[in-house]
Amino acid sequence: MKTHKILVITPVKNSIETTLETSRAISGSNVALTHKIFNDFSSAETKLALEENRESIGYELVNLEEITQTPSPNYKLVLHLAQQEALLAGVPLLVVESDVVVRYDTIKTLLDFLNGHPKTGLVGSVTVDEEGVVNFPYLKFKGVKKDIIKTKRSLSFCCTLFSLELLKRFDFRDLDESKNWYDTFISKKAIELGFENYVLMDAPVLHKPHGSRPWKQLKYKNPLKYYFLKFWKGLDKI
Repeated sequence: MKTHKILVITPVKNSIETTLETSRAISGSNVALTHKIFNDFSSAETKLALEENRESIGYELVNLEEITQTPSPNYKLVLHLAQQEALLAGVPLLVVESDVVVRYDTIKTLLDFLNGHPKTGLVGSVTVDEEGVVNFPYLKFKGVKKDIIKTKRSLSFCCTLFSLELLKRFDFRDLDESKNWYDTFISKKAIELGFENYVLMDAPVLHKPHGSRPWKQLKYKNPLKYYFLKFWKGLDKI
C-alpha cells in the first residue's frame, strides 16, 4: 500500500534515453509520489519526446525556457522551484538525476530512514555500476562494509533526499549564482545548520556516470579538452 508522499525531481538536459529509463524506474516505486522533470533548454527532439511520454510514464514536465531566458545549467532555479513546491505540500524533496535508475523500493527505503532519523539533513543512495560495484561519485566509500554511513563529506545529488526540516531552514534562493552545481555547498550547509548527513550502502542505485552531462565523459577520453572546458570555458562550477 502506497502511504508515503514525496516530491521527486529530475533535471534534464537532453540525454533522453537515460531520462526515460530514470522516469520509468521512478514510476515503478512502491510509494505515492509526484515526479517532476525540469527540462533545461534541451533540444527540440528531447522536448518532444518528453511531451510524448509524459502521460504514459506519469511525470509532470516543466520546460524552463517558459520560465527563464538564462542558459542552462539552471540548477539553482530548479532547486528553488522544487523547494517551494515541497514546502507548500509539506513533503521532503528527492533529487534523482537523469543518469540514475532507482529500484522499486529505493525511495521507500530513503523515506523510512528519514522518518527514523529526525536530525537528518540529507540522505543519499550509494551509486553502483551494472555489476553492483560502487562507482563514481561514491568511490570514496568503496569497500566500506557498513549499511549506513554518517558522513561530513559531500553527498552527490545523484539520488539524494532533502529533509523537510532542511528545506525549512535554508532558502535555496541564497545559493551562489556563479556556481553550476550545489552538492558540495548544500552538504556542508546542512552540517553547519546542525543536521546529519547519511549515505545508505544498502539502498544502491544504478548510475551511468555523466549520462546526464555527456561532455564530462571527456574527463576519461580526452582529459586535456575536459579541463579546457571546465576551467577556461567555466563549465561545471561547484
